[in-house]
Amino acid sequence: MAGKTRQTCPCVSRKAGRRVVYEKQAEILKALAHPLRVAILDFLKDGEQCVCDIAKHVNSERSNVSRHLAVMVNAGVLESRKQGLNVMYELKALCILDFFSCLEKCLKVQAKDTQKLMKAL
Repeated sequence: MAGKTRQTCPCVSRKAGRRVVYEKQAEILKALAHPLRVAILDFLKDGEQCVCDIAKHVNSERSNVSRHLAVMVNAGVLESRKQGLNVMYELKALCILDFFSCLEKCLKVQAKDTQKLMKAL
């Protein structure tokens, strides 16, 4: 066996690659997992907005909103740019809104299940 190199199974490297994908997906989900951030994303569905308008819309202090925006920018959910004295934010990938549509469908199913349970009581 001297001189032979050991080869790893290709499925092992694929599994490791999928693990990295799962970790990145979890990072994005963590960045979304706050009610204020969900409200911000909902507001941004109509297009780019400045921090001041986002803060007014979600009824929160600009400093607090800025911290939440930074989390989402770091996770790759939002992108930002300077426009004069303002910082403008927009969704980096509009398909994230499809995820929230799916969540709303899940909530509707849960509500129907709850109604059925209440009728049975």
